[in-house]
Amino acid sequence: MIDLHYWTTPNGHKITIFLEETGTPYRVIPVNIGKGDQFKPDFLSIAPNNRIPAMLDTEPAGGGEPISVFESGAMLVYLGDKTGRFLPQALRPRTEVLQWLFWQMAGLGPMAGQNGHFNVYASEKIPYAMKRYVDETSRLYKVMDNRLADREFLAGDYSIADMACYPWVVPFKVHGQDLDQFKHLKRWFESIRTRPAVERAYALAATINTAAPMSDEAKKILFGQTASTLAKPA
Repeated sequence: MIDLHYWTTPNGHKITIFLEETGTPYRVIPVNIGKGDQFKPDFLSIAPNNRIPAMLDTEPAGGGEPISVFESGAMLVYLGDKTGRFLPQALRPRTEVLQWLFWQMAGLGPMAGQNGHFNVYASEKIPYAMKRYVDETSRLYKVMDNRLADREFLAGDYSIADMACYPWVVPFKVHGQDLDQFKHLKRWFESIRTRPAVERAYALAATINTAAPMSDEAKKILFGQTASTLAKPA
């Protein structure tokens, strides 16, 4: 059983998509990041960076004590190895998947995340920052569009690389992007959006986070973090 500490963010969606695709048994433990649940000592004991998602595998391969994993990319690699699904073991195809997974972790996620912060959540609208991240998101979309020009998915067969990237493209409208300008990316996006497991993952999210748009208090909790906000783990 996977105990998934989760909230309804793109990084959270990556993991529920994988678990739904593979039929892996899991239990969701909501971590309401707008209320500060991510700073609780019990969560920090498995997620020292106070970010969701994180998980506890109560039945790891080979037995023994439960294994905790934080960072969504590391979680996808762990689950891919555990299930033998969506992450090849052979050197060349595995390398293809991992490089696009790391590309998402280092590029698409952080840049689209800053796009959302400055264009949606920031109380002070800074034109330079807004344009900077809209433009960088556009550049990264074009990287994907070029990659997908002659292949169905990012790294051969459908893989954890696609699961990692897809949730970061879902907010394309609020990120100032037009998918009609990226025909190969749009085709890829639509093919993943309609997968039954993806539909189930997003339907689950809608039952967990039913809150109104982010409150000012939630913004203070999310965007006002310093060293002093970090509690000691349990």
